[in-house]
Amino acid sequence: METYATALLVAIPFFIGLVLIEILYGHFVKKQMHNVMDTVSSLSSGLTNIVKDSLQLVVIIVSYPFLLKHLAIFSVESTWLTYLLGFIALDFAGYWNHRLSHKVNIFWNQHVIHHSSEEFNLACALRQSISNIIGYFPLLLIPAALIGVPHKVIAILAPIHLFAQFWYHTRHIGKLGWLEYIIITPSQHRVHHAINEEYIDKNLGQIFSFWDRMFGTFQEELDDVPPVYGVLKPAATWNPVIINFQHVWRLIKDAWRTKSWVDKLRIWFMPTGWRPSDVKEKYPVDIIDDVYNFEKYKTPASKALKYWSVVHLVMSTLLMMFMFFNYSEIRFANLLIYGAIVFTGIYGYTSLMDRQKSALIVQSVVSLFSISWIIMTNDWFGLDVYIPFGDVLVGTYYTLTILGAIYFTFFEEANGVSTATS
Repeated sequence: METYATALLVAIPFFIGLVLIEILYGHFVKKQMHNVMDTVSSLSSGLTNIVKDSLQLVVIIVSYPFLLKHLAIFSVESTWLTYLLGFIALDFAGYWNHRLSHKVNIFWNQHVIHHSSEEFNLACALRQSISNIIGYFPLLLIPAALIGVPHKVIAILAPIHLFAQFWYHTRHIGKLGWLEYIIITPSQHRVHHAINEEYIDKNLGQIFSFWDRMFGTFQEELDDVPPVYGVLKPAATWNPVIINFQHVWRLIKDAWRTKSWVDKLRIWFMPTGWRPSDVKEKYPVDIIDDVYNFEKYKTPASKALKYWSVVHLVMSTLLMMFMFFNYSEIRFANLLIYGAIVFTGIYGYTSLMDRQKSALIVQSVVSLFSISWIIMTNDWFGLDVYIPFGDVLVGTYYTLTILGAIYFTFFEEANGVSTATS
């Protein structure tokens, strides 16, 4: 995991830099595809995913090395051909994993966060799941195991395959000619994120576009059908933690409420969106009927709240990057505490963006705990070794966090200055 943490120290600034370039480009060409609250929510979602993955908070059903040991028919060396075959096998597995996520109720929960933004930009690419706590993906790599692709090759290719899916989340790039027949392009992925009837659940490929053509899930972006983004059951929150578990909570409630024991069991494995008939009638859920005429989610947000949200995002990113920088020196138990602090802080300030009064409680608890930690240890997880008075800086931030939460919860709203929308 130390290698993964080191890689993130490079990857995080790179991805954030590209998001900033897209924002600046949109500003200069007067075609902005970002709004502050949505982008902060998207980037915050990425932080929660990285914290969760870096702490290996997942239960692996079966590992790839186990499959390789017991299923390999051939034994191949790590040549360029092996890497090519491994990459194709990864992408094939990714296609079917993606298709499962769109087609099966329980699997949709681990993917809905990625589609929850009602915008389409590079930031929304970073909306990644924290609810995928059961690791079954190696089962989809059986073809790679059968031909003997070494585990080392898969381990090297997996992050490359993931990072290569970032660039095509943009509306600033049109169709790319003959490349449309080989790789997933921005045009194809705009279709994938759209909720238009013509587009929904199409273009499930991750790198290569020929899987969609082979298995009947391809759809070209149509000139007369502009994509509309989001999900048919809108998230209606900026809080990525809530978004991650909204769908499974609905499934739990439906399974509890239905009188049919068969439906209590099969609801988890039915097509995405399926609900028991008795529950569907008694407990209707709002679904977008007309994708061209619905109001995007927004909350009262003054410029001050927007700036404050950005400050939180920046500080959370810096705190997390220090965790990766000092990963080997922070004991695992302390890494869990550190991750929980960052994670809960994100929950707090995105709740504040939602104008939830509970944000004050959450932010006060995490801030007071953090300040107490600094007082008890006289340090912030080793930060003072690298930055003089680093613990004072962190303590000051958490003190201001409480004051900011009080201000935006009571005074700004009471004074009526939060009428501007995001």
